[in-house]
Amino acid sequence: MKKVRVAVVGMGIGRPNGLALANNPRAEVVALCDLVEESMADFAALLPQPDEIRLYTDFDELCRSSEIDAVFIGTPNQLHVPMGLKAVAHDKHVLVTKPLADSVEAAAGLVEAAESSGVANMMSLSTRFSAEVQYLGGLARRGTFGEIYYARARSIRRNGIPAWNPGFIRKGGGAFRDMGVHVLDAAWWMLGRPRPLSVTGVAGAKFGPRGLGFFGRRTPDKVAAAPESYYSQFTADDYAGGFIRFDNGGALQVESFWASHQPGDLQIELFGDEAGAQLRPPTLYTNGPVPASVVDEAKEFGAKPTAGRGLNDEGRPIDITFEGLTKERSEAWNAIAEHFVACILDGTPCEAPLRHGLIVQEMMEGLLKSAEVGREVRLESGKDG
Repeated sequence: MKKVRVAVVGMGIGRPNGLALANNPRAEVVALCDLVEESMADFAALLPQPDEIRLYTDFDELCRSSEIDAVFIGTPNQLHVPMGLKAVAHDKHVLVTKPLADSVEAAAGLVEAAESSGVANMMSLSTRFSAEVQYLGGLARRGTFGEIYYARARSIRRNGIPAWNPGFIRKGGGAFRDMGVHVLDAAWWMLGRPRPLSVTGVAGAKFGPRGLGFFGRRTPDKVAAAPESYYSQFTADDYAGGFIRFDNGGALQVESFWASHQPGDLQIELFGDEAGAQLRPPTLYTNGPVPASVVDEAKEFGAKPTAGRGLNDEGRPIDITFEGLTKERSEAWNAIAEHFVACILDGTPCEAPLRHGLIVQEMMEGLLKSAEVGREVRLESGKDG
C-alpha cells in the first residue's frame, strides 16, 4: 500500500498533527525539523520506528530530500509563508497550521504558488474539523436552520498568553491570529463561507505588556511568571473583537481574549430563521416537530440527542442537546490527517485549502486594521474558494 511520507516541522503544534499522521494507515512520519534537537528526539520517541526518523535543523536540506512527499508546517506565524514557499518549490504537498500567515500579502503569495504548483495544499484547523462543527455545519448545508442571518463567535482565556516563544507576542502574532482564528474560521465555514465585505474592530493589549496573564506550556493551569526580557517584546494584541458583514446580508460578531477577568470560554452561536444552535454544549434550538434526520445523523456521529419535551410537539420550542458529540481533540487531528492523505493519494477535493486560510486572514487583518485606524475597513479581495 502506498503511503504519504511526511515531515513535521515545529515540535509544538507539530506533535498532535504528527501523531495523527503517524497513526494514519496511509501515512508515515519520516522526518522532523526543529531548531532544538532535544525536542525532536523527545517527539521521535513517541512515533513508530523512531530510529528510522531523520532529524533536521536545516529546513532547506529537508526540502531537498527525495524521500519526503509532504510537509506539515507548525512554526510561528511569521515563518509559515517562507517555509511553505520553499516546500512548494520542491513539489512537496503542504499542510499548514493556523493562521496561514502574518499578513494578507504573504498569505496571497503562498496560495498563488501552491495552486500554481498543483500540490495538495491544506489548512490544519482543529476546530473546523471537530465533530461538533462538522455536525452543525452539515445541518446548515441541509437547510435545518433556514437562512442563517447572524452568528456570534468567541474564544476567551482567563490567563492564556503563551510564555514560551516570542513569535506569539511579536508583530504578526497576537491573540486574534492565535485563538480568534479558530472560532472565526469555524463560524465562517458553518455560515457557508460567504464573501466578507467589511469589518469594524477594536484590539489592544491590556495584560501582556505588563507581564500579566501569561501561562507556561508545561503548567497550563498556573499563571506563568514571564520575565521582563520576554514580555518587553510584546508588540501584538492580547484582545480583539469586531463585526464582519457578508455579501449575503449576514453578519458575524467575533471576539478573542488571551487574558481577561472573565471565565474561559469557546463558543459559537448561530441564528437562523428556522432554527438556531450553539457549539458547546452542542445544542439545537427550534420549534417542533423536529425532522427525524436531525436525530439519525447525530447518531452517526456517536451522539445521543436529548430534549426537554417530545420532538414531535407541534409548534412548541424544543432544545436538543447532543450528548457525546464533543470528542477528544485527537479525533479532530485524526480527521485532518485522514483528509490530507486522501487529497494526496485519492485526489479528493480539499475541504480546507490554503485559499480558505487567505480569506480568513483577510478578515483578521481587516479587523486589526480597523482597530488601528478607528473606522470600518472594506474587504475587496475576499473571494469564496
